[in-house]
Amino acid sequence: MSRTALYAAIRRDLRAGLSTREIQRTRHVTWRTVKAAEESAWPQPRAAYPDRGSKLDPFKPVIEEMLVADLDAPRKQRHTATRIFNRLVNEHHLTGVSYDTVRAYVRQRRPQMQAEHGRGEADVFVPQTHLPGREGEVDFGEITVRLRGELVTCHLFSLRMSYSGKAVHRASATGGQEAFFEGHVHAFDVLGGVPAGKIRYDNLKAAVAQVIGFSRQRVETDRWIAFRSHFDVDAFYCQPGIKGAHEKGGVEGDIGFFRRNHLVPVPEVDSIAELNELIDGYDTADDHRRIGHRLHTVGEAFAAEKTLLKPLPLEPFETGLWLTPRVDRYAQVTVRSNRYSVPSRLIHRPIRVLLNASDLTIYDGRTPVAHHERLLGKGGSRLELDHYLEALTRKPGALPGATALEQARAAGTFTAAHEAWWAAACKTHGDTAGTRALIEVLLLHRHLRSEQVVAGIQAALQAGAFTADAVALEARKAADTDPSSVATNCAAANDEPGQVGSLTEQRLTHLPSDTRPLPTMTPYDQLLGRSKETS
Repeated sequence: MSRTALYAAIRRDLRAGLSTREIQRTRHVTWRTVKAAEESAWPQPRAAYPDRGSKLDPFKPVIEEMLVADLDAPRKQRHTATRIFNRLVNEHHLTGVSYDTVRAYVRQRRPQMQAEHGRGEADVFVPQTHLPGREGEVDFGEITVRLRGELVTCHLFSLRMSYSGKAVHRASATGGQEAFFEGHVHAFDVLGGVPAGKIRYDNLKAAVAQVIGFSRQRVETDRWIAFRSHFDVDAFYCQPGIKGAHEKGGVEGDIGFFRRNHLVPVPEVDSIAELNELIDGYDTADDHRRIGHRLHTVGEAFAAEKTLLKPLPLEPFETGLWLTPRVDRYAQVTVRSNRYSVPSRLIHRPIRVLLNASDLTIYDGRTPVAHHERLLGKGGSRLELDHYLEALTRKPGALPGATALEQARAAGTFTAAHEAWWAAACKTHGDTAGTRALIEVLLLHRHLRSEQVVAGIQAALQAGAFTADAVALEARKAADTDPSSVATNCAAANDEPGQVGSLTEQRLTHLPSDTRPLPTMTPYDQLLGRSKETS
């Protein structure tokens, strides 16, 4: 029987007319218990035992002096519990007190000392209500992926709608302005519009050129001003420092949630584009999750606010950055401290580079001449062996030690079949002639698919033919017998099965179908002022 139930039973006996002595005998209690039950239905709490003294008591004023001194000390040079314990032992001869006792007292007393001296603030989080379709939050976070077998760090862009929790993510090689703009455009396309209210940002260098004091005033970059004007984005900048992170806590937590739930274990991909395909699938799957104790899923809540978004502009916005470097004597251009190859015929000429978040395209005037995946880090180089073939024709001795050849081997484009045929050609014709023959074979990759050229090399190896013409003949045979090639479709269209199709017909089949209407003279007839019947 609990003490409350015992009091209820005693009060019931008293109301029944039983004497105090009889209640003591039947309930096995003292007269003080009967009297206390008569006075109140609730038992009084037991009196607390008096605090016993501790061996730490004489040293508590010393500890408090250290904590007070920490209030004005640099943040990274303040007393820890270990340092306080060591000072008490070495300077004040503390004995018989464990480190755990000192640590527990410091943990309890430090916030009290801060509050007593007016340094502590209540860590209160005020619940917020967000209107549908009005607010969003943007931030970058770092993620680790295994790219072509190598562990690298990429940047994850996140735009999260505050009402529904719908988030759109985009991975990129860097966290620069190109990735910032590209992430916005991708997010707006997925959402189907732009938040009608404010989008919260911290002090990203892609948008903010200068923070004015500790206020919310910012000097924005010119491209960011043009981007905001194009999409009608209303930016809200959070406070500098850790306080500003709490003003967009939704996207801060979203990046951590995404990393823990979708990128564990570390994903293995062959390109950033493949990684973004995985991320798009994860974003779609997150539409079915429920945040906290909300009644609706993310997808259901977003469906209610999607119609409230501002429409997208009709004209596209170029998210990439145009650069105009000059090609050096190594047929390379330097872009953001990295070097990329271009065709050797462009040496010493200025060219145009469109730098995107994860790749770059190089133009000679209006004609694209090279496309590279953007390098991670600085001081690297990405070279295409095809860009140096014309130069290697004149300098075949430079091929064995060429950096572009080593990168082609590492990428798998220069296969074991190439190696075997090259060695056999050099043995048959000599190093110089054999290398020139290999270069002519490599030029075939510009007109035929890689697997067709490799098939031609393997066939030439089996036949013992170590000339470029033999490889070209076998590669075209492989192209003719390839079910997916256009040449097969041309041969199937011929009535005579043994007839050989012309190369002109084969090239014409690559042209896209002409969907333009047939020419007509009707508009000109109307200019004559009379119909065709009267003419």
